[in-house]
Amino acid sequence: MRVDARRNRDNLVAVARTVMAEEGLDASLRDVARRAGVGIATLYRHFPTRDALVQAVLSDRLNALADAADESLAAPSPGEALAGWLHRFAAGSGAFHGLPGSVLAALHDSRSELHGSCVAMNESASRLLQRAQEAGEVRPDVDAEDLFTAAAAIGWAAQYSATERAERILTLLTNGMRAEAPETVGRRA
Repeated sequence: MRVDARRNRDNLVAVARTVMAEEGLDASLRDVARRAGVGIATLYRHFPTRDALVQAVLSDRLNALADAADESLAAPSPGEALAGWLHRFAAGSGAFHGLPGSVLAALHDSRSELHGSCVAMNESASRLLQRAQEAGEVRPDVDAEDLFTAAAAIGWAAQYSATERAERILTLLTNGMRAEAPETVGRRA
């Protein structure tokens, strides 16, 4: 891809991320193109469908979360690093109306365009969780799917309630995951 074409594509994804955070995943593509300073034809040349643009935005977001989890592995307190990562995940999920459901569905659908990014993010978060558990900072009965589902649920809640409510729920979650939390939760059969 030519340098200018790559720059246009990257700019479109960045602008689409902002517009979709403001207006939801069904934001106007004309508005995205206008705010990116390109014509609608340029947008469609890079992203032939709305879904293709949404996939690019979400994939970019999920890859950034995977990178953040990997970077947090070196943190002195893995439990605090995990809590920080959860806050970042939930904040991003809450910013995009429709994101939590899309991400959870893609994690379990190997045919989804987002599946690879979801799996990579989940694996990175799993490594961070494991490190926090090995350090004795997170209870041993928490698994990556618990983490992912709870963070997505908090992101969903953040779409429909005040930011303070989502922060409160996230604090309850992280406190409940601490190793000194009172009791373990049984596994489903």
